[in-house]
Amino acid sequence: MLNLNDTEEILAILIAVAIVLGFVISTYKEIQSTIAEEKGKFIEKKETEAKVKTLIQYLDAKKELIDAINEVEKKERDSKN
Repeated sequence: MLNLNDTEEILAILIAVAIVLGFVISTYKEIQSTIAEEKGKFIEKKETEAKVKTLIQYLDAKKELIDAINEVEKKERDSKN
């Protein structure tokens, strides 16, 4: 087995702690990045849903208008006959 003196042991422990801390910090940053990305996707999804709802309301209003115009035209045709 390898014999280390006190200084070498302390240095080895410090290096091991630095490696573990580096791993923990990089993992934390990656988690934060992933969370931010998911929040962005969620916000984008909500905005898209709002746009779709607005478009549906617009199309419904347009359909009602077309139906009303068709009804008026039909009444005009019926009154001419």
